[in-house]
Amino acid sequence: MGSFPMSETNTINNRAVWFDIPVSDLDRAVAFYKAVLAIDVHKQDFDGLQFAVLDHGPGNGGCLVIKPDEVIGDKGLLLYLGVEGRIRDAEAKVAEHGGKVVESTHAIGPHGCRAIVLDSEGNRIVLHSQVDA
Repeated sequence: MGSFPMSETNTINNRAVWFDIPVSDLDRAVAFYKAVLAIDVHKQDFDGLQFAVLDHGPGNGGCLVIKPDEVIGDKGLLLYLGVEGRIRDAEAKVAEHGGKVVESTHAIGPHGCRAIVLDSEGNRIVLHSQVDA
């Protein structure tokens, strides 16, 4: 989408190549993801559709799309979002920016640690880091 195309490496080597996160309030969601993930989130408009792309460089990425009827809360697919080396800080920013911690940071065996949260819109997502810091 826009100036953030999927790389050939990602489309060939990864099962997940893109994601859309449904939101009710785009500005609120942009502020939440910027703060919690500590990345840039770029608002865009394509053929009259407003959305915001999560900065992902050459890696897999996704965007926030205005679809309030698709926010499902505490059910469905779990999307793991990387907050490498700053999971405690990211978890702390969740409530500050309108989200809710469902499960605090905890170990997931040899796969690092995670915190399950609801974002500012009510979507259940996972913050993930290889290290508990």
